[in-house]
Parts: sequence; structure tokens; C-alpha cells
Amino acid sequence: MSDTQQQLLHLVIGGELTDLEGVTFKDLNKVDIVGVYPNYASALVAWRAKAQSTVDSAQTRYFIVHLHRLLDPAKPTA
Repeated sequence: MSDTQQQLLHLVIGGELTDLEGVTFKDLNKVDIVGVYPNYASALVAWRAKAQSTVDSAQTRYFIVHLHRLLDPAKPTA
């Protein structure tokens, strides 16, 4: 990655939910932390792979968390 390219960190996590209407995990010890990615595009690739691999588990969901927004909430995102 070059010095001129902006790094916008994203986290992909998932696991079994208690209720499909919310985002409460059934067991926090079993949350799958897929990884941290330098941009949304690479996080989306990882999210799609994990979501597809768990398609038969109706209670399991994966999410992309925009870490860059949490790390610097005052900074506008490009």
C-alpha cells in the first residue's frame, strides 16, 4: 500500500445470533473474528466468503464493522 492511499480499516465478524431482528450474539466466546482489512472492498470479499459458507445456518450472520469511523469519528469518510 502506498503512502498516498488512505487506509480505512474494516473488521469482519460473525456468529450465531439470539434473534434475527437484532445483533446480539448467542455466545460471545464463539464469535468468529474473520479479520481486519485495509478497505471496504477487501472486507466485502471476506464477508461474502464467510456468509456464503454459513448459508445453511439461519441464525448465523456476518458483519462488516467500519473501524475507521470508531477510531476517528470526527474525521469525514471519503
